[in-house]
Amino acid sequence: MAAQRKASRYIVPVAVAGVAAATIGLVPALAAAGDPDLPNVTAQQLIEKIAASDTQTVSGTVTIGTDLGLPSIAGLLPSAPAGGGGEGADPSAKLTELISGSHTLRVAADGPDRQKLTILDGSDEYTLVHNGADVWAYDSKSNEVVHEKDAAAGKGAGKDRKAEKAPKGMPATPKELADEVLKAAGDTTSISVGGTAKVAGRDAYQLVIKPKQAGSMVESVKIAVDASTGTPLKFTLASVDGGKPVLDAGFTKVDFGKPDASAFDFKAPKGAKVTEGAADKAGKAGKFGKDGKFGEHGPVPGMEKGFGGPLGSLMGGAGEGGKNHPEVIGEGWTAIAKLDTGAKAPKTEEAPKEMQGFLDGLGDKVSGKFGSGTVFKTKIVNALMTDDGRVYVGAVTPQALVDAANAGK
Repeated sequence: MAAQRKASRYIVPVAVAGVAAATIGLVPALAAAGDPDLPNVTAQQLIEKIAASDTQTVSGTVTIGTDLGLPSIAGLLPSAPAGGGGEGADPSAKLTELISGSHTLRVAADGPDRQKLTILDGSDEYTLVHNGADVWAYDSKSNEVVHEKDAAAGKGAGKDRKAEKAPKGMPATPKELADEVLKAAGDTTSISVGGTAKVAGRDAYQLVIKPKQAGSMVESVKIAVDASTGTPLKFTLASVDGGKPVLDAGFTKVDFGKPDASAFDFKAPKGAKVTEGAADKAGKAGKFGKDGKFGEHGPVPGMEKGFGGPLGSLMGGAGEGGKNHPEVIGEGWTAIAKLDTGAKAPKTEEAPKEMQGFLDGLGDKVSGKFGSGTVFKTKIVNALMTDDGRVYVGAVTPQALVDAANAGK
């Protein structure tokens, strides 16, 4: 128990980094030049246009730039084991690299049954191909291939998916969806049309979403929407800290024509190591590797027993301490999750060696009526861990966390 409590001290800063990194999941799409003269539209009309979009075919080049304001995490990321076995082509490890820096991708899609994504990294390429019932992943650097079967896909699957009806109670038309979005925004969010832009050579409207509440780390979310198709072309998430956007992702080149069927063909390169059904094998070994290992660095602190350990407790999971569910303070953009972990605040000098520099770059000591503690910061999500083990986490400013702690909330 003592060992678990000690390990749990390091969960907060790592969890903060993970939550912030999760914003990469917001990616749909990039570049601008010039402001086209387009008919005026309201925010509701633009949301309706997005909802009505039914883009099934697309190809082009996408760039992604991510700046979470984190110190280098390269040494903490899982590394592919040597010796083959398909791990070098494992998508979960490769896609993790997209949470920082700048990346260029080539994309193609032809309905729900055919997609292709290629990540370009200098002379190396990483390719994911979904073609009917087959899913391939290829890493040119390790010359490894992973092949999976998609039992839910195949001939006719796309038609079945398109025929699916919206769940009961969900908006059935673009107008109803737009109404619901604007209603949900309420007094906490401003949604407007911020002019026009040229994105990947196409005319686009700018949908601008901003918090009305003070204390949020989000300055704005901007989505460039193709004026013709309603397809999102560029997504930008900006922090009140300024500087580079937290996330800037989108098309530099785009074509909505049907890609050639050959674009989704895949044949393993000569001499490549091919692993069949690697996902099943990886699942048996655990998401973070065999025996809970995290790359080369041993067990993930707090994950020695999977999601039943201290990390599972912090996340409200099952197992030891799973009864500790976070309490939500406030609402909207300034909502804060509070949890009493019962663990003392982390001491950097006691952390694993490879994590010490990372923690030093994240944490600032703070004090107030609540006592003292450490604020772990990113450009979008922050966390305060008091010395007595209370944790406050949210996409809010460090001061908002301190105020919540001082208020005894």
